Amino acid sequence: MMAHHAPDILRIAIAQMNPTVGDVAGNLAKAREARADAARQGADLVLFTELFIAGYPPEDLVLKPAFLAACEKAAADIARDTADGGPGVIIGTPLKRKSGVHNSIIVADGGRIIGERFKVDLPNYGEFDEKRVFQAGPDMPGPVNFRGVRLGIPICEDIWGEHGVCETLAESGAEMLLVPNGSPYYRGKMDVRQQVVIRQVIESGLPMLWANQLGGQDELIFDGASFAINADKSLAFQMSQFEDAVAVTTWKRDDENEWRCVDGPMSKLPDHEEADYRACMLGLRDYVNKNGFKNVVIGLSGGIDSAICAALAVDALGEERLRAVMMPYKYTSGESLKDAEDCARALGCRYDIVPIQEPVEGFAHTLTQLFEGTKEGITEENLQSRARGTILMAISNKFGSMVVTTGNKSEMSVGYATLYGDMNGGFNPIKDLYKMQVYALSRWRNDHVPPGALGPSGEVIPRNIIDKAPSAELRPNQTDQDSLPPYPVLDDILECLVENEMGVDDIVARGHDRDTVHRIEHLLYVAEYKRRQAAPGVKITRKNFGRDRRYPITNKFRDRG
Repeated sequence: MMAHHAPDILRIAIAQMNPTVGDVAGNLAKAREARADAARQGADLVLFTELFIAGYPPEDLVLKPAFLAACEKAAADIARDTADGGPGVIIGTPLKRKSGVHNSIIVADGGRIIGERFKVDLPNYGEFDEKRVFQAGPDMPGPVNFRGVRLGIPICEDIWGEHGVCETLAESGAEMLLVPNGSPYYRGKMDVRQQVVIRQVIESGLPMLWANQLGGQDELIFDGASFAINADKSLAFQMSQFEDAVAVTTWKRDDENEWRCVDGPMSKLPDHEEADYRACMLGLRDYVNKNGFKNVVIGLSGGIDSAICAALAVDALGEERLRAVMMPYKYTSGESLKDAEDCARALGCRYDIVPIQEPVEGFAHTLTQLFEGTKEGITEENLQSRARGTILMAISNKFGSMVVTTGNKSEMSVGYATLYGDMNGGFNPIKDLYKMQVYALSRWRNDHVPPGALGPSGEVIPRNIIDKAPSAELRPNQTDQDSLPPYPVLDDILECLVENEMGVDDIVARGHDRDTVHRIEHLLYVAEYKRRQAAPGVKITRKNFGRDRRYPITNKFRDRG
């Protein structure tokens, strides 16, 4: 009997795909399609991403025995497919074993499962709480022998932590490291990932292939951007960000017995503004489509926030799937009416005008007796916002359109949004963008059409919307700066408090006024109850509200620095 000679060339396909959490049958069908595609391209092996069969993150679905059984059956099904002599498969799935429920991968070839590996380092910070639903792998994983090549397969966090998983794999004979990931996007994350991978390549002396999931899942955006680093620290290949693809890479063994990638895609990664915009677009598209909404409706006010949300909706879904509604009242300026109409026209979406004089005055009239002897103020202003919210929800109920909410992170931080008013809705694409970022992305979008966008080119957000002073228009001559510091100042203070958890003294040392910092900190804390009731929205920063930053609603702490 002849010994099976280890190959000197290995063609590895990376399936950078968009699974849907819980859609086990759909994810299996996607995996089979990707494998067929990889086979046509001459691949020996297809590497899928973390928990691909389940979709990532499956959260507490993993606690359901029926869900685990469905995932395990799908994993066995794709393993059986490999009997056709085509490419082998590495695919992520939850597995229930004697040691508990594990975040796992299976390696399949020749019609059977030739290896199972469990994630060792379960992340439990920021947006992750895997320790809640998974057991860590009981043992350090060894390599899996695939057609004579020893593959090390650490899973996502296994390469970030200090557990020494990669080192152990190298010591036990792994020839290369293939890493399936479910790594969510935030601004600047690509640099962080490359540093982590390069560190492991240096420590292990092995090349590392890093494969990432694509797609929106509730607040999280998985941006793909799979890549590899050769043992000499050079970039071996780079797949595109925010686009699904099955790419085949060619690996060669040299005379020193070391593997090197000699062929693979080299995509240019977008800059920060393009990446943020595309993340918001992908998040909105997937939330709407994966949850089965036919179309969306937006209250278009003539302001910057609703304008960029309308542009995102048209880019993500197409003009025919957005209905924009202008709901004027006596404080709505002629300028705002014109700006809203110009914006809808530039985007090509349906535009309706629904005046709110009658409902607002109806509410005011109903409350006359109760409010007798009180001064008009914020309550009356909020009635306008709530009337608008009610109208949008009625349109949503009648036509099955999801309401897109439009509050930015600056407003949500300090509570400048009306509960059951402009906070009504299903999803918020700009929830994690500060006001100045909204302006920056609006300018960017007027100059660029992102790949995959369904919207038109040219100025889609009228210049005047970007240039004028922002206002809620709930009383005569109102502007946001009447009651808040200028947005560049506000956003900097908020970023210090929210993203960086800085103390008041340190923020003042940056040149901010102490009383202003105290006031903003107070507003941030007292608005927690509103944020807890807000629609989900795309995560763009290192720390979004809800997923990453979990503060108590009842909270008496103030930094008296």
